[in-house]
Amino acid sequence: MGKKLVRLAMLFLAAAFVSVAVACVGDDELDKNLIRKDENSGKVVNLFGPMEKSDPDSENVARSAFDQTVMLAEEQLGLTVEYRTYTAENYQEKTYDEVTLDRARNNMDDLYLLNPDTIQILGEEGRLLDLSDLDVAKNLREVVKIANTVDGKLVAIPQEVVVNGMFVNQDMFDAYDLELPETPEDLLECCKVFKENGIRVPIGANRWWLENFVFAQAYADLYNGGNTEAEIEALNHGESKYSDYMRPGFEFLQELIDQGYIDAKAAYTYEAIDGEGPDFLAQKTPIVMAYWGAANTDTAYGDPGFNMKVIGFPSSRGQMPVVSVTGYGISAEAENRKDVKDTLEVILSDEALQIYSETNKVISPSKNVEVDCIPALEPLNSKIEENVYVLGSNAGMNVEQWGNTCLIVRELLSGATVDECMASFDKLQEEALAKE
Repeated sequence: MGKKLVRLAMLFLAAAFVSVAVACVGDDELDKNLIRKDENSGKVVNLFGPMEKSDPDSENVARSAFDQTVMLAEEQLGLTVEYRTYTAENYQEKTYDEVTLDRARNNMDDLYLLNPDTIQILGEEGRLLDLSDLDVAKNLREVVKIANTVDGKLVAIPQEVVVNGMFVNQDMFDAYDLELPETPEDLLECCKVFKENGIRVPIGANRWWLENFVFAQAYADLYNGGNTEAEIEALNHGESKYSDYMRPGFEFLQELIDQGYIDAKAAYTYEAIDGEGPDFLAQKTPIVMAYWGAANTDTAYGDPGFNMKVIGFPSSRGQMPVVSVTGYGISAEAENRKDVKDTLEVILSDEALQIYSETNKVISPSKNVEVDCIPALEPLNSKIEENVYVLGSNAGMNVEQWGNTCLIVRELLSGATVDECMASFDKLQEEALAKE
């Protein structure tokens, strides 16, 4: 169980550069691993995250971008941001999320980099400061506010918006005169043609990201129909059922499996990109799924050697990006609260986000910061610019979305029926309602 949960946390934060997991250890080991505070160094803000402060010559672009924003804060505010972290290779018993929850509940740090499920839990427990009064909050895209608001409080803000899409080999679609799919029916037809022409498995899948197909169908209308708040309230009060939203997506996945368009057995064991990536790059598989940053990264799909396009997942409203939002949260009991808030004001300022976004070629949480994307990402980017998307994580929903849906999709891959999967959602909703 530990390794599976570790991998899940890693994959979710991968797109935001923090794809690591950690373990809980004793006090002696903890003291050895954490960066110690120099009592003579002046004001200090303690950040808990999964990354070390990078060396000046580091080639890790994401870390370098983050470090540049931290340097701005340190220079402007005359303080030091100390990174408190673990090394994933040495600690395997607990996930990053589990350790973060423990540290936040014990007020061990000032600032935390949080996954969506952790944002939701700590927000509901009142352990995170309301950030809505920060100046930078005024610049946020609406998608960030929706995703990270709990009980009316904005409890976390990210440095990037993680967008997931369907990566397609345009050359293979052109070879069979196929249009890029807009709806589930379109995708089924494309897969049929590929299969008839000798492509064994048209969709390369792994055990972590198939929930994107579900979210695109489940919530296309909820997030784009003009009635978002009311529909979420109905779900949170049990007036409507999560399973009713989820069922079409699960039925679609089951059909893809039944028709042989997805290899369920392989997907259940494949790790993201490592599993299905080689066949996609070898042009044996025309479709895979991944996050925005994978299109910019040579170690993923940044140099495929063919005409690649990244589009939204098929839905009743056309190609639909799936957005997941992490974020930085401040401990509600932080002693040096002003210094921590000032630090966030700097690293999340438009100036800092411009540096971060240009370096990593990602979508900024600020509506004022725009970065040119590579041609492959233009179809996905145009949808985001039109505010067309669904959320794969929403702290305002009383049932955590991303992690739970991922695990229930894996039940389907291992042979559970759609009805059994829907029963799992009903149970989660009943448990959430019982806590009210």
